[in-house]
Order: sequence, then structure tokens, then C-alpha cells
Amino acid sequence: MMNYKKYKRVPVVNYPEREWPNRQIEKAPIWCSVDLRDGNQALIEPMVVEEKIEFFQLLVKLGFKEIEVGFPSASQIEFDFLRQLVDRKLIPDDVTIQVLVQCREHLLKRTFEALEGVKTAIVHIYNSTSTLQRNVVFSMSREEIRQIAVEGTKLVKEYAKDFPGKIILEYSPESFTGTELDYALDVCTAVQDIWEPTPDNKIIFNLPATVEMTSPNVYADQIEWMHRNFKNRESIILSVHPHNDRGTGVASAELTLMAGADRIEGTLFGNGERTGNVDILNIAFNMFSQGINPELNIENINEIIEVYERCCKIPVHVRHPYAGKLVFTAFSGSHQDAINKGVKALMERKSAIWEVPYLPIDPADIGRKYEPIVRINSQSGKGGVAFIMETYYGYKLPKAMHKEFADIIQKISEKQGEVAPEQIMEEFKNSYLDKKEPLHFRKCKFEDLSDTDMPYDTLAKILYTNNGIEKTFEATGNGPIDAVQNGLHKEMDVDVKVLDYSEHALGEGANAQAAAYIHLLDRKTGKAVFGVGVSSNITRASIRAIFSALNRLNESAS
Repeated sequence: MMNYKKYKRVPVVNYPEREWPNRQIEKAPIWCSVDLRDGNQALIEPMVVEEKIEFFQLLVKLGFKEIEVGFPSASQIEFDFLRQLVDRKLIPDDVTIQVLVQCREHLLKRTFEALEGVKTAIVHIYNSTSTLQRNVVFSMSREEIRQIAVEGTKLVKEYAKDFPGKIILEYSPESFTGTELDYALDVCTAVQDIWEPTPDNKIIFNLPATVEMTSPNVYADQIEWMHRNFKNRESIILSVHPHNDRGTGVASAELTLMAGADRIEGTLFGNGERTGNVDILNIAFNMFSQGINPELNIENINEIIEVYERCCKIPVHVRHPYAGKLVFTAFSGSHQDAINKGVKALMERKSAIWEVPYLPIDPADIGRKYEPIVRINSQSGKGGVAFIMETYYGYKLPKAMHKEFADIIQKISEKQGEVAPEQIMEEFKNSYLDKKEPLHFRKCKFEDLSDTDMPYDTLAKILYTNNGIEKTFEATGNGPIDAVQNGLHKEMDVDVKVLDYSEHALGEGANAQAAAYIHLLDRKTGKAVFGVGVSSNITRASIRAIFSALNRLNESAS
């Protein structure tokens, strides 16, 4: 048994005044990408300068207005990257870059050297404030830890005074989720008193879930408590930086938006230390699916994936929300049937609102295609196979035929696994369209006898081969199908009954072919099968369907 008693519960916030559960997300937050710092430092093989530049340009293209570009005082490559952005004039006027730095004078000096020529920058300082880190890592008191933040703020203010551009201060009480709320507020207030922000020149207080320690509702309580207890709240941008240690980073971020957060720091696809940062794209697509403008240009997920995977050398998981190759794929038969019906209903209603079971958004809206929606394997049902036939190839199989053809495909999938659409179509040809032995229909001619005294009004003249031997027959009936049926009974003692018949055009225009489906019952054996015929002439298509069904009946009897 797992030694669960080795762990203790993290204390939760006693906060019965919480109001966030009654709120909803109404608009996009300020997005800040930390891919080039937090995400990059978590890579096995960190990006080189040119890769960083390509990634930066992707973030700009996606519409990020705040981008953390690194830790320029930490290494030469980080310093050089920022200088390349400045010297090559790659920072748009409406984009603010952010740099991270510890609260030490020589590091701040180096950081401001890297920022030379930047018009607007966020200088992000931090120090760890949690109970555990105070006791175990630093062996420092509350007052000593608070003083680190105060001195760091003073240093930034001193350097900012002579800086020709605009400096915005961001302060993070790192490991906020493990910090007593009253103490976190005390440290932030001390920083606020030194910086003296105003509504026109706000300070950013970033409250990170550096380690995700509890369920998302607790983080939301912590954020709302801070939101309601900050002084001069109108002079503050409340930012969150959720990690994903418990796998609930997205939920935590969404709840903090309801709790008063203005800004979210995160990465594309959730890259970052340990289990990663919060996935900004996931949150943005969630908003999009609820009719909220995410204020990011994320219509082409494939382009984003291509740059991300190449620069980060990390694959996007096939089940990753919205982005994974399989997320718009249904293997379950019931899901496939529901998707099929949902798409049909949407087209019939001509509704501007997307409502399709199992598809929260239209894949086409993010650059995906409908083709991969349904995949066929041994778990697939009749609806999925029918969907493939109609969506890919235009064959609208009668409902009664769905199971018959799906059973054929299932036998294949049980042997080999997934069955591709091309293989499904090939099997359809083999089982129906090309089923021409032993009986092969060749030619037909019909005459209208309605002006004669004959009991039937249609005369059929059929040329066919039986095991390669050419034969003909003539017969009458109350229509082409009935006439052929009567002729077969007379010529070959075939006693069949038509249970169902349907037809439709394959494609559009004068050259479109017709598909005919016929359900035949063999009165002698009680066996019923479908046959399918295709021709530019609907009558010929019908006769081909009859011969297809007869051959299938013959096959099942042998």
C-alpha cells in the first residue's frame, strides 16, 4: 500500500466571504507569455538566439502585448538575445518586453545595460516568501525576507530614474501559495509604498502558484483575498502565474480570473518547469468556445505547433486539448453517430451558432479539417462508417444498411486495428460496386407498354453473363425494378422480394452519377442483403444494385 501518511494536507484559507463562485469570465485577461524565460529554462536543449527570435516573432504574430524575454543578467545568451531584439528593431511599439532579475545590485545593473534602447519594459523582481523556504532554504525571519523585497524595489527605482524609457515594476512573492496571506500582503504593501504606483502608472503584483499545492478553489480564495485587501487597488495590476503540478493549472487560472485577477502569465502548450506552466492557448480556446474574444490570433493551430515543436524540441501530445492530432477524432461508435447527426442538423438549420455533440468548437476555426474527425477501429459503430462514406465519398447509405457494412469493416479492424477511409472505400467497392460474379449485368432496354392491353406497363430486356456465359431475358412488370425481378424469377428461379430502395445523386451537375441501393430478401432462405449500383443513368444504377445484391446473396449461401 502507498505510504500516504507520509504527507500532510496543506492548510486551506478560511474565507467564507468568497464571491468568485458566483462570477463568470467575461473578457480576456492581459496575457503575458513567459515561453522565452520560464519555458526556455525548462528545455533539455535551450533555444539558441535565432530560435528565440523566431519564437518571439511567433508570439508577436499571435498578438501577445507582454512577452518575458529572459533573464539577461543570468547568461550571455540571454543578454545577447535582448540586445538582438533591440538592435534589429524587432520589438513593435505596442509590445512590452519583460525581464526577470533577482533583487541584487550587480544583477540589476547588468539588466538595465541589456535594456538600453528599449522604450517600455517590465522589470520583474522576486524573492521567495513561503514558510518552508524561509525556514529551510534561507533560514531568515519574516522581516529579513520582507527587506529583500524592499531593497530590490529601491534599486529598481533608482535605476529607473535615469532610464530614458518607461519602466513598469512587477513584483512576485515567489511560492505565494505556500505563504501566509497576511504576510504576502505585508510584503507587497511594503513594495507598493516604495514604488508609489498610481492609476496611470500601475505596479504589477504577480502572485504565482510556483508549486501547485492545493485544489484550484483554494488558489482562487487566496487571489480574491489579496484582491480585496490590497490598498489602492486601482493602482495595481493583479497577475497570476499558475504552474501545473497537480494537473489543474488551467482550472486554477480560470478561477482566479473570477476571483479578481487581471493578468495571466503562462506558456504555449503549458511548457515549463516540472509539469509545466499554465497553458495560455488552452485558456484562450476555452474562452473562444464560450463566445468570448480571447484577443489572441490563434486561428492557425498547426502553424503554432510547427514553430513550437521545432524551437522547443518537444512534441505536442496527441490528446492535448484543442491542439492534439486526435482531439477532434471519435473512435466510439456512439460518438461517431452523434457527430454525424449533429453536422447534418447544423447544415439543415443553417444556424450561425455551432452546436455539434462531442465537438466543443468547429475544428475549421483553428485551421483543422473535418476529415480526421472520425476514425474507424474495432470499437467503432455503424454511424462512424456511414459518416466516412458520406463525408469522404458522398455515399448516403440507407440507415438499414449501416450495420451490414459496418460489420464488414469491423471484421477487418479486429485483425489489423484502425481502418483508414481509403480502405473502407476499397472494401465498399469489393463488397458492393464490384460484386459482378457469377451474375454480371451488361445492358438493358426498357419499353413503355402503357398504351397496350398488357397487365404490366414496362418491358425489360436484359443482357447479362452468368459465370462468363452471355445470356438474355425479357420480362414485364409495373416498373423497371419489378420487371427485372420478374425476369430473374422466371429465368433463374430466383425468388426475391424488394424490402427497400433508395437513390441519390453523387455530386452535382449534368455529369453527376447516381447511386442506387436495394435491399433484397431471399424468400427461400430468409437472408436479406443490400446491393449498390452506380451509373450516370438511374435505371441502370438500379439494375446494377439488384445484380450486386443477388451476387451477395449467392456468396452468403455458398
